[in-house]
Amino acid sequence: MPSSPSTSLDMEKDSIRATEHVKVTTSLYNEDVDVSEIDERKLIRKLDLFLIPWLSFLYLLCFLDRTSIGNAKLYNMEKDLHITDTQYLLALTIFFLSYAIFEVPSNVFLKRLRPSLWLSTLMICWGIVMTMQGLIHNFGGLMGMRWLLGMFEAGLYPGVNYYLSCWYKRSEFGIRAAIFFSAATVSGAFGGTFLAAISNMDGIGGKPAWAWIFILEGLATVVAGAVSFFIIQDFPDTAKFLTETERTFVIRRLQEDDQFSAAGENLKMKYIYKSILDWKTWVGMMVYVGADMPLYAFSLFLPSIISQLGFKATPANLLTVPVYVFACIATCIVGFLADRYGHRGAFNLMSLCVGAAGYIILIASRNAALSYFAVYLAACGIYSAIPNSVAWVSNNVEGSYKRSVTLAMVIGFGNINGAVSSNVYRATEEPWYPLGHGLVLLYIGLGLIATTTFLVLLRRENTKRERGERNEVIGGDKSSGHEINGTYETVADAKRDKGDEWSGYRYTT
Repeated sequence: MPSSPSTSLDMEKDSIRATEHVKVTTSLYNEDVDVSEIDERKLIRKLDLFLIPWLSFLYLLCFLDRTSIGNAKLYNMEKDLHITDTQYLLALTIFFLSYAIFEVPSNVFLKRLRPSLWLSTLMICWGIVMTMQGLIHNFGGLMGMRWLLGMFEAGLYPGVNYYLSCWYKRSEFGIRAAIFFSAATVSGAFGGTFLAAISNMDGIGGKPAWAWIFILEGLATVVAGAVSFFIIQDFPDTAKFLTETERTFVIRRLQEDDQFSAAGENLKMKYIYKSILDWKTWVGMMVYVGADMPLYAFSLFLPSIISQLGFKATPANLLTVPVYVFACIATCIVGFLADRYGHRGAFNLMSLCVGAAGYIILIASRNAALSYFAVYLAACGIYSAIPNSVAWVSNNVEGSYKRSVTLAMVIGFGNINGAVSSNVYRATEEPWYPLGHGLVLLYIGLGLIATTTFLVLLRRENTKRERGERNEVIGGDKSSGHEINGTYETVADAKRDKGDEWSGYRYTT
């Protein structure tokens, strides 16, 4: 039977006061559509099939393109371009500067435009730049190409993470982010094998082996970008591979998961300001940088580190393969368990501690076999912390534009510090690189401190909400909350206006 107005108001008050998180119905998306026949598990498998494999493949190409310069170095790139070790480090650094600068604008464009159009265009552009990188003859050409490569690649990783968060519940996002990010580990494994094969092309067409690395990878990316326009789906409300009933079901389940903006949201500057002023954005940036700087240091210099342990260029590339395979497995396991049990902060602490153990051994060891073992620990800890950190931040931000800006700021700040990683492994410190390993360990320590801080603050805020300290005044009844927290006609109004600041929203710890 329909409730009386007074009963409905009482229910709204109860939802605000409840110590447990009780869902309150907002306006039903596509109210006239019956979704009772939908098999949810089958639909999720369908989403996974259409979204995850291709996006992961694109990130494999992306990560391979940005880090293959470390492999190219082993095939006399510095000598052929007549550049010094310092100039090589500058070429690595400039990539991260443009990469970080363009991440936030790119995520806003992704939301405003169609993902299939925006992401495909970016891929074609950086594929062309990557190909041109194989045609350069001097330091200036290398710097220009690395700047452009960073600018065009900036949109993929933060963009896809935001994009996936618009399709899945918060408790489902971690494993998808982990699988997507695992393409980075696969790129390391694939790259070692692929680049060892390309080395046999040395001299073909008058080009050295390192040039062919850039040319062939760039051409592959251009082709993938052109195909992506037809493969990448847009947002759930317009997805062509879903029926109208399936689209409705996807959006409704997101709204039930407190993603109130799932049905659509118009761009307003206040959403961007909210992201910039939110303490979670800034603490999240520190959490992410604790793993991201070590990630780039690891991926850019692993071939050099292994080569300095006594292995030549091709064997050094091949020895990176099992390291990345092991890291891929660890990353997916952490993503799965964090989704299942929900304690993303605890898993972050565990991952970073494993990474720290690896670098402590690298600093102390003067034995090639022991150092190679430590590389496995470092890879597992660093790689598993990256997608878990992204999922953790994403889980705690509501509002599609706010989340897109927050993720871009968090990932962008991590990538600025990637510029630091480009300058800490110096040729003068071969073969053990004490300064490089020491600074990476320092960043991991920063990540541990930031993770602990984020965890404590989120739990403290949840406790305040359970005590009713964040309750809003609903329906003019001042006994329902505190005016300082806002006054709203209905709970639905409070949800839409406040996003994750709504008193009924519970943060993922």
